[in-house]
Amino acid sequence: MARKSTISRLPPEQRAFIEKLLREDRLTLDEMLVEIRAAFPQASPPSRSTLGRYSKQFDVLAGRLRDIQAASKVLVSELGEDATERGGQLLVEAITTLATDAALRANDEDAAPSIKEVAELARGARAVLQARTASLKERQAIEKAAIERMRSEQQKKLGKLERDGAITPEVLARIREEIYGL
Repeated sequence: MARKSTISRLPPEQRAFIEKLLREDRLTLDEMLVEIRAAFPQASPPSRSTLGRYSKQFDVLAGRLRDIQAASKVLVSELGEDATERGGQLLVEAITTLATDAALRANDEDAAPSIKEVAELARGARAVLQARTASLKERQAIEKAAIERMRSEQQKKLGKLERDGAITPEVLARIREEIYGL
């Protein structure tokens, strides 16, 4: 099993600074090292090779995030801005993909995964299940709200017909019962 990256063991503020430089993607590795030394003169900077390896890992993760973001934009353009249900499903699928990818990488390792890795995968699987449940509950709540809104509109229209005298009260009662189930 590979050991933890030197950069991931750095203090949070130093690691955040390095990740900011990587996100900006405007400096070479050597220029990044100069920036890191200037920002944190008291700390020893990571080696160039460590920074390069971390940069590659960071680029892979950033690429995946860009793919998910591009898929979200396509989804919104296809379904319109009010696609919250589909957006939630996309988020659940993204979480599922990441958890599955982590599980597959754990299986590809030469050594068996550690207890810590198994626990992290279990937490990830639990998060996926919770996200799927939340997505289902959200869809059900949206559907219930739409039904209530439609019923309210139907009641108003039937009430207007009744007030106008356009239809007899008996016919309106039958329409409410047989057609609308009100």
